[in-house]
Amino acid sequence: MSKKNAIGTDRARQMVAQEAARIIVDHGLRDYHVAKIKAAERLGLNARGSLPGNVEIERAVGERLQLFSGDSHADVLRMMRVTALSAMSLLSPFTPRLVGPVLHGTADANAPVDLHVFTDSAEAVALWLSELGVSYRPYERRLKRRRDCADRYAGFQFHHESASVEATVFPVDGIRQAPISPVDGKPMRRADEKSVRDLLKSRVEPKFS
Repeated sequence: MSKKNAIGTDRARQMVAQEAARIIVDHGLRDYHVAKIKAAERLGLNARGSLPGNVEIERAVGERLQLFSGDSHADVLRMMRVTALSAMSLLSPFTPRLVGPVLHGTADANAPVDLHVFTDSAEAVALWLSELGVSYRPYERRLKRRRDCADRYAGFQFHHESASVEATVFPVDGIRQAPISPVDGKPMRRADEKSVRDLLKSRVEPKFS
């Protein structure tokens, strides 16, 4: 590839990443792959060409939120992390961990608080929520432990304070090995309650990439 073509390709990737970020933030689309296909189509680019990776999309989402939301995004993120901490306290018997956009700082007001909880009986989480008087909706999620191995995990979605919480259930020994992130292909980063409290005290967003 010539230098000129390489520059053109890099610019196209950047344009697609920025448009995908706009679609994700403005329309609440959570699937990065679908967002970048839609972005390429809207820009009149070949969706089968060189598309940005999910890490580039996530970076563009963070940049867009900072650029167009600024302090209001920081306020929303703080509120969601406070809610996450409260939900983690609610689910404390199941050693909850915060994952995803609320942890990474790329969550908007419509994003769920994504938790991993640990017990060898998913029904125990359902019973606990019921005993607390919390209405929930069960779901199932496919996650990869290895690149060539996807497993199904039960989960429970419920509203807590001002946010939607999604608690995905892993076996007790699953706390030692996080599933693979669909964003960067690495083990998902997880934060315990102390780490979330420290994050709330910090004035600087952590760098995960």
